[in-house]
Amino acid sequence: MVPTMEEKLVAATGYPSPARKDWRIGCIGSGFIMADCHLVSYRNAGFNPVAIASRTPAHARAVAERHGIPKVYDTWQQLLEDNSIEIVDIAYPPDQQLDIVREAVKQPHIKGILCQKPIEMSLERAREITRLGEENGKTIAVNSNMRCDQSMRALKYLLDSGELGEPVLATIEMRAIPHWQEFLKQYDKLEIFGMGIHHVDSFRFLFGDPAEITCVCRTDPRSKFPHVDGITQYTFKYDNGVMATSLDDVWAWPEEPCEKDIYIRWRVEGTEGMAQGTIGWPMYPERCPSTLRFTSKRYPHQWIEPKWDTVWFPDAFEGTMAQLLRAVENGTEPEISARDNVTTIACVEACYRSIAEKRTVALSELLG
Repeated sequence: MVPTMEEKLVAATGYPSPARKDWRIGCIGSGFIMADCHLVSYRNAGFNPVAIASRTPAHARAVAERHGIPKVYDTWQQLLEDNSIEIVDIAYPPDQQLDIVREAVKQPHIKGILCQKPIEMSLERAREITRLGEENGKTIAVNSNMRCDQSMRALKYLLDSGELGEPVLATIEMRAIPHWQEFLKQYDKLEIFGMGIHHVDSFRFLFGDPAEITCVCRTDPRSKFPHVDGITQYTFKYDNGVMATSLDDVWAWPEEPCEKDIYIRWRVEGTEGMAQGTIGWPMYPERCPSTLRFTSKRYPHQWIEPKWDTVWFPDAFEGTMAQLLRAVENGTEPEISARDNVTTIACVEACYRSIAEKRTVALSELLG
């Protein structure tokens, strides 16, 4: 029986499983992302976290007890020395990842490393992580988890299968209030590194690498610490004419007694059709699946709207680990490799250069 388009789109949101699900994973970090996203999704997928370490050993012990992890180490250095560990999953502040990777690649028993995103807070340090992995024969992937959001994967299927024709314009509109990680307060670079990087990387996932980037911003009145980019708008221009633009509004709500109107909406228009949808993340911890609907000349005068039960947080985190494990098994480079993520960091840096110099920046200026 031929599957319907709705069934094809739901199928496109799944993740190919690794041949082995029992790869022994050592987890570094015990904060929200590890405890409530990584480890929840790994348990649901049948993956095998066997050890954990954290900056606060008591937190690591609590998370280990919650998720049934048998080994707890006081330091990440001790965890890396455990020769039973095959895969390292890092959920530390990104500006501390390079130090961990430097030590992890020295361990012969470690086959793969999953880094948090952003991979680092500068292009130079992102390239250094890539170099370390390649020179030591270690597979390094980056937790670019919005690529694994169900609506993004279904949209990618529509684009790749030509259902929308040639893409013309893409937009993301975010009205949401993120919780800024403490490490970001050490930098004047805030929103694009802290939140917008999801949208930057998703544009690359959907449309490839842009030719030019233009970005404007203002500070966010809610974020009282010094920063350059609170509320941002950035546009990617492609050689084939596609424009992709994101408005990231982290003010979003003038506070009590105003009513809230929080959401993330996206839309892609093509020569043969268009798709639009929402990202369910702002409703977390409420389990709110992302959505997609599309119309095209192939399906006259109708909207096609698949439904799924999975959500970005935490279900998409299965996808990033699964990609790493399959790459380790097959000796291939994962789609979310450190090398690929260098270009995402270059796009972020191009945004900041555009802000500082008040001009459009060619991506080639960063990549050389």
